Amino acid sequence: MSLGGKNILLGVTGGIAAYKAANLTRLLVKEGASVKVVMTPAAKQFVTPLTFATLSQNPVLTEFFNPENGEWHSHVKLGEWADAMIVAPATANTIAKMANGIADNLLTTTYLSMRGKVFVAPAMDLDMYAHPTTQRNIKALKADGNIIIDAEKGELASGLNGKGRMAEPETIVKVLADYFTTDKPLQGRTILVSAGPTYEKIDPVRFIGNYSSGKMGFAIAEAAAEAGASVILVSGPVNRETANPNIRRIDVESAQQMFEACTANFANCDAAIMAAAVADYRPASVAGQKIKKGDAAMTITLESTPDIALALGQAKRPGQVLVGFALETENGLANAQEKLKHKNLDFIVLNSASEEGSGFGCDTNRVTIIKNDGQQIDYKMKYKHAVARDIIGQLLPLLNNQQR
Repeated sequence: MSLGGKNILLGVTGGIAAYKAANLTRLLVKEGASVKVVMTPAAKQFVTPLTFATLSQNPVLTEFFNPENGEWHSHVKLGEWADAMIVAPATANTIAKMANGIADNLLTTTYLSMRGKVFVAPAMDLDMYAHPTTQRNIKALKADGNIIIDAEKGELASGLNGKGRMAEPETIVKVLADYFTTDKPLQGRTILVSAGPTYEKIDPVRFIGNYSSGKMGFAIAEAAAEAGASVILVSGPVNRETANPNIRRIDVESAQQMFEACTANFANCDAAIMAAAVADYRPASVAGQKIKKGDAAMTITLESTPDIALALGQAKRPGQVLVGFALETENGLANAQEKLKHKNLDFIVLNSASEEGSGFGCDTNRVTIIKNDGQQIDYKMKYKHAVARDIIGQLLPLLNNQQR
């Protein structure tokens, strides 16, 4: 961790997830950070200031001044003191105020005075989180340079189950620590990453696609960005967000669009990691209107889509590194080795679509990395963010051995 000696300002708002902020305070102090807590008046209804004062070993600030002695709590000085501010939990109300510059309490006023980076961890019910107004406000905060630590899916205080849970304190501490990490082995490098599925239209309402969630590709993009790289993420149609400001996202739908985006950007990249599940075939013709159901069987003629990894392998210049993926259901090793050679890859990541806990839609993956020198590395089942770091770990020595 890299929080030793850092001054962290924790903003706590009035949501049930305020109880998690107590553990977050404890973890930040444990990592060596100096923590000061600013609470909104509503937050005091969930957790007492005494709790945070005890855990942070600093007085808790809730108002602009102490009514008993007139002591002024300067939001300007707080903004100068803090190396970073984290608002956790951040309710829909506070997010709206921050996005629109409404400074009607000490927390939002301090936010407008912050010189360091601001992190925001939303927490609310799923309908509030999904509401277009909230999503618009979150996008505005991201556009202003704040880092959003995305809400998680799970059981909510309302009893519903969905996206809106505040990220776990351990996750938040890791995001903060990664931000302050000085060891950035990919600093100055540009990495191209593809992720997610592609959709190939049959008619205006139907398509050929696959079950890819984009989790693996997005994890790789995040891991590369955490290591200091500027990341170009070309993503198929997935419902996922990117938090790291070092990631530039290009959204596409079809294999042709992904091909064009990847080939247009590859020349300016040091490496490319092709983690997308690109459709191998597409309808040879797309109906202009919805195809109506009839009694007779229907045949759709398919044609091959462009092979993105093959095109990049042919265009690869000395010094560039190209990484591919092989998702197989049978003869995995042989198929992966053939792709590795045919597409001029530096290494390929093999995983199985039939193994439980691996492949599409899972939070975990078990992979084998096969290098073009014949070396084969088998990994145990891990969460995809850990797999992503393993992949970046194998990429680093290849980049370091190449001429810039």
